[in-house]
Amino acid sequence: QAVANGTHARSTRATMMKTGATRGVSKVGLRATPARANARASGSRRQLAAAERKQHQRCGGAESRTNRHLQQQSERASKVVVSASGTGKVPAVVNAAAAAPPAPKGANMKTLGLAVAVGVALYVCPHPAGITDQAWHLLAIFVGTIIGIITAPLPLGAVAMIGLCASMMTKTLTFAQAFAAFSNQIPWLIAIAFFLAKGFIKTGLGTRIAYYVVSIFGSTTLGLTYSLVFSEALLAPAIPSLAARAGGIFLPLAKALCVACGSDPEDGTEGKMGSYLMKTFFQGTCISSAMFITAMAANPLSVNLAAAAIGETISWTQWAVAAFVPGLVCLITMPLILYVIYPPEVKDSPEAPKKAKEELAKLGPMSSDEKVMAVSLLSTVAMWVFGASYGINAVAAALSGLTVLLVTGVISWKECLNENGAWNTFTWFAALISMAGCLNKFGLIPWFSGQVVNVVGQLGLSWQPAFLVIVLLYYYSHYLFASGAAHIGAMYTAFLSVAVACGSPPLMSALCLGMLSNIMGCFTTYGIGSAPPIFGTGYVPLNKWYTLGGILSVYYLFVWLGIGGAWWKVLGLW
Repeated sequence: QAVANGTHARSTRATMMKTGATRGVSKVGLRATPARANARASGSRRQLAAAERKQHQRCGGAESRTNRHLQQQSERASKVVVSASGTGKVPAVVNAAAAAPPAPKGANMKTLGLAVAVGVALYVCPHPAGITDQAWHLLAIFVGTIIGIITAPLPLGAVAMIGLCASMMTKTLTFAQAFAAFSNQIPWLIAIAFFLAKGFIKTGLGTRIAYYVVSIFGSTTLGLTYSLVFSEALLAPAIPSLAARAGGIFLPLAKALCVACGSDPEDGTEGKMGSYLMKTFFQGTCISSAMFITAMAANPLSVNLAAAAIGETISWTQWAVAAFVPGLVCLITMPLILYVIYPPEVKDSPEAPKKAKEELAKLGPMSSDEKVMAVSLLSTVAMWVFGASYGINAVAAALSGLTVLLVTGVISWKECLNENGAWNTFTWFAALISMAGCLNKFGLIPWFSGQVVNVVGQLGLSWQPAFLVIVLLYYYSHYLFASGAAHIGAMYTAFLSVAVACGSPPLMSALCLGMLSNIMGCFTTYGIGSAPPIFGTGYVPLNKWYTLGGILSVYYLFVWLGIGGAWWKVLGLW
């Protein structure tokens, strides 16, 4: 802004020197113009006056255009985090002050070398008795791939492709085995759900719903927080990408509301309400992701691995019903707990409903695209819930919704092709499913389960305490993972198999571990997709993030295993 103002001032002085004789200020400047010379030669005062007006208008217009150009540059340079512009009236994150650094070329050789080294070391090591060479070699490749997914020397899809390449080059897997899961319905369901989410965000329907809920419940800090938490939970079944849901729709709204209420870390006022709101909002994303199969991209991976391990496929309705009571209890009580142990300085936020209503007014009435999106979304969710009774599988339901959006032009096929996250997720999901399935088929998972069963069996525990030990190990080992999907791919099948072998009810164990695969992201800044963008706003200090997350992680275990366990008993899951 300062640079723009300085440039404006210099431009104005230069223009005045050039124009000179605005109302007789600089007669020298006028005498130097051809129009002035011609006027004097003709002796016509009227011609002279006309020439002066013409010269003044021409130079004044140039100055006006210069001023407008500089003002536009200044406005562009001074835009801050939240902008209500963008395609489809969707909030966009803007940072015009600094250009994005160029993307690195190729792989990060250090992290790639680490993954390769671990994989090669395991590959050449002698394996324990009871494991075949093929199973051990695949385990080595699988571990190397998981390390690559955790350290991310390349995009996850590229890492998965390298893993499949290694498995075929070493003749550990055939092409049919390596790519078997690419015809599985779960990766396709996730990819199509990404396309539906694209339309949901593009049309602005998600933004409209969020503003509407905040306009009703946002008069106090606690009410505003509840409105954000439940708005995000309401949209969770429709948007499988947690990063898109939390970062693309709700984080700009949360940031704008905090600033509007006078809470901004740049001013040292984050404690007024923003710290509490952001921490509660983040915890809510972990809970909502656990409540629906389609609320987090890795949940279908749990479903697929569970089907291979226990021979039973978890339906969308089964997951949602089982998660309803413990999830609702957590959504209601978690903001109250944080309100006590991490209270906001300001308890009232009367500006929030007003700001939300203003934003709704700017959006205007629902566009035709929003109406089409709403109908498509509702019909898709309805078929996810009731379609199984009529023989309609989840992929067919998702494709029907996508068909409506493509035919009506709400989204285009080119936009679907450009949805890199969908294709990347599809690729590495399918690759992990293929390798994990073959590990089970080659006998490695049954062998591992047998070893753990022997250890747990020697403790003389019944299945309930044994299941508690298994859950604790699975839950807190997430500190070692920067991706929920990587954790699920590496450990879900093995721990589920051990739990079942110890006598735990198969379906209950599969559901519990699948749901906790989302909840366990609550205590780190990197363990789930919503953590990095929310922590990056600067509202919550690092030590508070981990301390509060640790406290809530214990509380969540109590709710899901205690209250949830009682609810699952009512449902007949055990």
